[in-house]
Amino acid sequence: MAAGKVVWPAISCSSSGLDSGLSVPLPKAGFVKLPLPAPLTSLGLSSGNNARLSSVQATEESTVVITDDRVAVISGENLRQMATNIVWHKSSVGKLHRQELLQQKGCVIGVTGLSGSGKSTLACALCQALYSREKLTYILDGDNVRHGLNRDLTFKAEDRAENIRRIGEVAKLFANAGIICIASVISPYRKDRDACRALLPEGDFIEVFMDVPLHICEARDPKGLYKLARAGKIKDGHSLEFCIYMKVGISSQFRSSLCNIFFVGFTGVDDPYEPPLNFEIVLPEKGNNIASPYEMAETVISYLEEKGYLRA
Repeated sequence: MAAGKVVWPAISCSSSGLDSGLSVPLPKAGFVKLPLPAPLTSLGLSSGNNARLSSVQATEESTVVITDDRVAVISGENLRQMATNIVWHKSSVGKLHRQELLQQKGCVIGVTGLSGSGKSTLACALCQALYSREKLTYILDGDNVRHGLNRDLTFKAEDRAENIRRIGEVAKLFANAGIICIASVISPYRKDRDACRALLPEGDFIEVFMDVPLHICEARDPKGLYKLARAGKIKDGHSLEFCIYMKVGISSQFRSSLCNIFFVGFTGVDDPYEPPLNFEIVLPEKGNNIASPYEMAETVISYLEEKGYLRA
């Protein structure tokens, strides 16, 4: 089963597998946004099965669920009703038990900063240093997470927010397991970082701000992205969106604009990075005397020791 996000105004599509007698009013035209790569055969749009487009009513908060060659629309109201029919199942082994077993306290270290500021380098150095102290950690790296859990997300503002929300929820699970979770993500917007902080008990979200100026990050440019961005050859919208639209008397020009691929800017170049205001640790560049990754890791470890996270 695959799921696609409906962008308002919305329609969905189906193949001839749906009953031909189905008739649901379509209030407005729109398109379904599906993550790529996705086999077109999963949409029932192969040339050999006489696929057709048919309309169903969708709302602003609808979700499209695709199974085989059928498309169903679940309204936001139904989703809310589904979410209320769940009960938290409590285990007899809780966070305190796990922390006692590991001899450490679970928390989330959120490392934020521009691309090239050294977030991943710090995360790896910190992980190694804590491992040498027999402390259990796990790194949630921004790029790595987009290879799997968040591979369906683009770099638009709403998808970036969802990217951070998912990472925050996973990091919360790690912390609840008694693990020191290091989340190394650009996370350009304050509200998204603050939302992650709100998921955790007071003090268990430790924000580390890599306060490295743009010109230094751009000079490093380890992935070559700044160079491409300055040349206008790259935006942050690495992921594409596949638009399926319905012919309902609108002009071809308007249909083309509906199915346009929208890209947002590259963070720090033509899209904003909002520096944190209430961070626990800041690791700035100090002129020509730049601290090594392991020296910066020791700064974070000193904070963890002071706050009691390295003991149960």
